[in-house]
Order: sequence, then C-alpha cells, then structure tokens
Amino acid sequence: MTEPAGDAPTPSPGRETIADRASAHAGLPGAPAHAEGVLRGAGIDPDRLSIQRLGRGPVRAVAPAWAARLAGGCLLWAGLLALGDRLPAPVAAGANLVAGLLVLQAACDAFVTATERLAARRRWDHYVAGTVAEILATLPEFTVIAFLVTVSPLTAFVTALITIYVNAMVFSIYSYFLPKDRRGRFLMPEPITSAGTQLLIAGAAIGLIVGLVMLAFAATGHPKQVFAPPDLLGLGTILLAIFAVYLTKLLRGYASEEDAVRTALELSDADVARRRAQVYREVHRSPAWLLSGLFAIGVGGALLGGHLVSAFAETALSGLGLNGTLTALVLAASAGMSEYVILWHAHRRQEYGIALANAFGGITQVMFLVLPFTLLAIAGYELLTGAAHPELPLAFTMPNVLLLLFLFPTFFVLAELLEENHTLGILDTTILVAIFGLLLLLLVTYGAHPPNGSPAAGG
Repeated sequence: MTEPAGDAPTPSPGRETIADRASAHAGLPGAPAHAEGVLRGAGIDPDRLSIQRLGRGPVRAVAPAWAARLAGGCLLWAGLLALGDRLPAPVAAGANLVAGLLVLQAACDAFVTATERLAARRRWDHYVAGTVAEILATLPEFTVIAFLVTVSPLTAFVTALITIYVNAMVFSIYSYFLPKDRRGRFLMPEPITSAGTQLLIAGAAIGLIVGLVMLAFAATGHPKQVFAPPDLLGLGTILLAIFAVYLTKLLRGYASEEDAVRTALELSDADVARRRAQVYREVHRSPAWLLSGLFAIGVGGALLGGHLVSAFAETALSGLGLNGTLTALVLAASAGMSEYVILWHAHRRQEYGIALANAFGGITQVMFLVLPFTLLAIAGYELLTGAAHPELPLAFTMPNVLLLLFLFPTFFVLAELLEENHTLGILDTTILVAIFGLLLLLLVTYGAHPPNGSPAAGG
C-alpha cells in the first residue's frame, strides 16, 4: 500500500490555521484574503509565491507509460547491436534516432519523477526541484560533446555555443504558453529576475569581451591567433565559478523568501509543514533505494539516448555536405531533446516551476555548465594528444568570433525584457523569437566553417 506524501502534523479539531484556508495569490493553501495585504506590506509580492502541486493522477511507484518507452528503446538498441553493419546506413541512422528519442523521453520522465519524490522527502521548493532536474538533464549534452571532442573539437565548440541560441529560442517560444494574468503577462519567479538576470549580464559581458579580443587579434595580425589549452582552462574555470555562485545565491534567495513569508504571516511550525505538504500531496513516497534506481535510470537513459541521437546525426550529416554550423545546429537540437521533453511533460502537468526552470536553465546552464565542460574537455584532449588533431588549436576565425559576439545581444535582450516588470508578454515573446531567429539564420548562412578547416597558425 502506497503511503501518500504530506505527512505534516495535523492541527487539532476546531483549530483553523492559515494553511487551512485557500488563496493561490498568497501562495498558501487556505490563506485568508488579508494575508495578501500583510505580505505586500512586508515587501513581498504574493503573486510570485504561488505553490504548484507536484504529481498528477494515481500515485504509483513507476509510471507504466515511460517504462514501456524505455523498454522499447532498449530493445531497439539491442537489435541494432545484434545486426551490426548488416543494416543499410540510412536504416541504421533512422533506427538510432527512434531508439534515442524513446530512451531520452523515458529518462526525462524518470528524472522528473525522481526529482518530485526527492523534493517531497526534503520538502524542497518546486523550482529548486526543477533546477536539479535541469542540471541532470544536461547529461545528453555532455555525452554528445565528449563524443564530438575526439572526432571534431571545432564541431564540439560550435555545438555548445549553438545550443545556447537554440535554447534561447525555446525559452522565448515557451514564454507564450505560460498562464497569463489579466494583463496578459506571466510573473516570473524571483530567482530569474534577480540572480538569473545577473547571470545573463555576465554571459553578455564575457561573450563580448572574448569576441572583441579575438576580432582585434585577428584583424591586426597579432601573434596570438588561437585558443591555447591554458586559455580554455582559464575561461572554463571562470564560467564554472560563476555558475557555482549563482546556484548558491539561488538557494539562499529561496530560503530568505521563505523566512520572510513565515515572519510576515506569523506561521507556526505546523503551518509551515502543512504549506509544504500541499505541494507533494499527490507524490509517491519512495524509499531511498527506489529513488536511487530512478536517478540511475535517468542518468543511464540520458547517456544512452544522447549517444544514439549523436550517432544518428553523425551518420545522417556525414554525406550531406552540410556546413559545420548547420551540422552543429542539428546536433544541438538533438542533444537537447531530453530537456525539451522534461519541459513539455512538466508544463502538461501544470508544474510551471519545473518547466520554467528547464526553459531558462537551458540558456544559463549551457552557457555556464556545458560550455565550460566543452572548453575543459578540448583543453584536456589537446594536452593529451599534443594538438595532433588538424582542428587544434581552435583558431580565431570569423565564425568563432560571431558565435561569441552574438552572445551579447542574446543575453542583453533577455535581461532587458525580464527587467520590464519581471514579465514576458506577447510582444516580448515576438521580439525574442524574431531576434534569435535572425541570429541563428546569420550564423548558419554566414558563420559556416569550411569542412576540416585548418586553424590559423600562432599561439
């Protein structure tokens, strides 16, 4: 018999607490009408405190739908291994794609399920739960990047950067589907409009600085014309350090907000426990071993699915004569499939906190997690192989300069629109889609690397 989540203390009969009375605006199950005024008087916007209930439908240990998809994908993969090279290349490529997408979707569901149940045990905020799932969902990108570095370091570098632009487009489109208030806008969570905006500013500045330095060196004939391993190691370390501070501020910000709400409304320990319990009323209570198993399925499925999708992309693109940037665009969309599936499933379940964490994290976490991993991987590969690869060291070519310089308008526009009342309306979404679409078109059309292009000399 499954024990439902929400084992918070139950108040004694006849005692009505704030947590018993309903008001979504205050973010408290059952809060009275005056609670909103109390929160506003304390400087807290109650419209940004809504708590979404995690988990939908019957409480089950493992959902049969995604388990069936996982089994189907693994069986198809096993068939591919058994048949080996006997399948025609187009058939093998298509089968790799189907198997990869099936496994990735199952892995995403496993991540969401495991994150919900871990959050229920820890009483995490649903946005924090979504952030954890988003970080884990970058495993397919790591898989694709690690594979590409040994084959084409330049393609790996371009793929990481192109993924930022693709995810920015996804975020701008998803913003349109968020539930809107009577003014046609969606109030963004505080972490996005504070720490998240600061992260966008940092990304814009770093892209502009590095791109301008590369452009100046290339235009003036400076002896420095390539990224040496120390350059990649230094830049990657800086990006990771910023990301670590961002996560720290994110978690502390939520803790501070929770303390402010508790103080303003004079909530008792029982009220706080019941408030958190409302989030997880429909989430299965799972033991630690089952949680570990779900996360293991998610990790393994993400790695396997990412590898299968990257194998499809490599086979499909090798004989089509596509330019390097367009190839990277297809690889980026394929590698990010797991995040998009998590986004869709979370939104369909009305878990807007998890969905929004994935949409926004797809931009910031690729910039400050996937990109530095790529830089460190390229540097490590170059040091181990002695720059024997024809694409190493990475040169200050015009496509590379454009990829970095375009980070500035991408992050600048996002930061400016998020600052405007901390919302995204239909006009904001239209502007974002138009700008990111133009940037992607310019990069694909004019930012193409020649096949196996040789880097410029110099270090």
